[in-house]
Amino acid sequence: MPAARPSLDIGRIDEVIHGRLRLGVMAYLANAEVADFNELKDVLEVTQGNLSVQLRKLEDAAYVQIEKGYLGRRPRTQVRITPAGRAAFAAYLEELGKLIGPQG
Repeated sequence: MPAARPSLDIGRIDEVIHGRLRLGVMAYLANAEVADFNELKDVLEVTQGNLSVQLRKLEDAAYVQIEKGYLGRRPRTQVRITPAGRAAFAAYLEELGKLIGPQG
C-alpha cells in the first residue's frame, strides 16, 4: 500500500502577494525598504500602467505605502513596504516553504 500523501494547503497562500509582479515588488522592497516608482518599473521591466495597477492592489491590502511628492520640480513617487506588508511577506514565504517541503 503506497504511503499517504500529505495534503497541500494552497489556501493559505496570500493571493495578493502571489501575483508575479506583486511578488517582485514585495521581494524588492523586503530588501530595499523603499524604492522610487521608476526604479521598480525598471528593475521589474514592466509598464507604468501595469505597475500602477499592481501597486494599488498592494496598497489596498496595506502592504505598501505610496508617497507622492517632488524632488525639486520633478514629481516623485516612492513605494515603501509597511510593517503589515513585511509580516505578510514573511508569512507568504513560510507557507510557500511548507508547500515545497524540505529540500536536499
